Amino acid sequence: MSRYIGASCRLCRAEGQKLFLKGARCFTNKCSVTRRPGVPGQHGQKRKKVSEYGRQLRAKQKSKRYYSVGESQLRRYYNMATKIEGKTGEVMLGLLESRLDNIVYRLGWGESRAHSRQLLVHGYFNINSKKVNVPSYLTKVGDIISLSPRGRKSAIMKEMINSSVSRVVPKWIEFIGGEHFEAKILEKAQRVDIDLEVEETLIVELYSR
Repeated sequence: MSRYIGASCRLCRAEGQKLFLKGARCFTNKCSVTRRPGVPGQHGQKRKKVSEYGRQLRAKQKSKRYYSVGESQLRRYYNMATKIEGKTGEVMLGLLESRLDNIVYRLGWGESRAHSRQLLVHGYFNINSKKVNVPSYLTKVGDIISLSPRGRKSAIMKEMINSSVSRVVPKWIEFIGGEHFEAKILEKAQRVDIDLEVEETLIVELYSR
């Protein structure tokens, strides 16, 4: 899968909103969306009227960038969502929310989804007492996320988790604490719990062409 290696802040400016790709920086005055709210590029301010297809494409791109997934991955979640009961767009976002790298980020154990993915690849977390180093792992209701032995040895990891205790986490995740810093998936994420400002129906329309 190809990986974007350019400036993350350009992606936020292109979408016209914060996608929280730079961790703590996004909450400060250094955030590029705050300092330079315009669309990046020499001709960014001269953007023409967006067509219906353009709106659909922007919704897809925004979702990909927000969750740091590729085109094939997003298409796969869409295909999975079409086979699950419920509104396809909302089910798709629920699947994206259940990714392990997103869960780690939501708990505040990673500064961003990219940072959370890096921690996972290095084997810092367990799922139900078994090491999982796959960022795209889809968690299920009842799953317990905790620090692996390697994660518990990391002073930086402990400090980050301790500082995240006061962080407000989604109601569908419970921070249990304890020696291994455990958290539990209480239920599936509902659309009302997801703070992504996107019309997911536009993505469904695009993929169902």
